[in-house]
Amino acid sequence: MRSRAKILASLETVYREAFTRAEEAEDRERMERLDFDFQRDQLQLEVLLDLRDALTAPEEKDEEKETSLLEKAQALGKLRNLTRLR
Repeated sequence: MRSRAKILASLETVYREAFTRAEEAEDRERMERLDFDFQRDQLQLEVLLDLRDALTAPEEKDEEKETSLLEKAQALGKLRNLTRLR
């Protein structure tokens, strides 16, 4: 699984390249749009990565510390509340 840092770095690289092209073309409107799109996409991606982290089982060495089904269900309930914010 790709790390959070690598995924966010890839997103930033894509936007920086597009922003540089818009800047060279002196396309101010495109630069503003890319800036907004980057911020929006970054927030959405971070939420998805948080969901991924919450849903993946932690690799714990101590079996007593495993997350119970009830704890997983409670975590999903919290995630549902996050999605209601829209």
